Amino acid sequence: MERLSKRLEIKDVSKTFFGDKGYFTAIEHVSLDVYDGEFLVVLGPGRCGKSVLLNIVSGLEKQTEGKIIYNGKEWSGMNPEIGMVFQKLALMPFKTVIENVELSLKFRGINKKERRDVARHYIDLVGLKGFEDYYPKQLSGGMQQRVGIARAYAADPKLLIMDEPFGKLDAQTRYQMQEDLLKIWEKEKRTIIFVTNNIEEACYLGDRIVLLSDCPARVKEEYKIDIPRPRDMVSREFLDLRTKISDNTDLSI
Repeated sequence: MERLSKRLEIKDVSKTFFGDKGYFTAIEHVSLDVYDGEFLVVLGPGRCGKSVLLNIVSGLEKQTEGKIIYNGKEWSGMNPEIGMVFQKLALMPFKTVIENVELSLKFRGINKKERRDVARHYIDLVGLKGFEDYYPKQLSGGMQQRVGIARAYAADPKLLIMDEPFGKLDAQTRYQMQEDLLKIWEKEKRTIIFVTNNIEEACYLGDRIVLLSDCPARVKEEYKIDIPRPRDMVSREFLDLRTKISDNTDLSI
């Protein structure tokens, strides 16, 4: 892919937690770049430090060492241009789909008509038109994830971080969500950092894959994916890439 500009630079970032029982290093000297408009996948074992890295990028955690550079400037703390989608969505159970999606716009003081128009646009985009007045408990797990994605997009992030958002879905729903996410990304062209511990998911979604080691997380390898979309998971190219990554991973296959 053509790399026009860097949206984010992670420079030699480490994170150590200190406590009564000593210290624990979650990530160690991680450096990577994220480019405008790309779909970057961060792949690594469970509990290797992936979420800690995301929390540092989003401003929820402070690194022990290193720098976060956003649009050419060192950044510390919460960044309004970065949105997040978590595995645990934390949808407001007492609010409808449209009320959940428009929540960040309401907090920013945007008038009701405008925020409703924006919310309806993204509800339609994620395939939930007709479910605007439903409550989260009335939706399936996949539909709830769609609400979370619509809510994140409605906040107009320039960089969207997705922390294993499909990890708890059944296989069929997971595959459908992967396809739908790619369609949304191709329409919106937001920069995405997608975190997973699933090699097939990483190979199916990413423009690039950054492979992390077991804890403490370090960058083991970077893979640029030239397989055209839509990708066939049983094609020779796809299986070769999957084998190449699995031979170099600390994941339990």
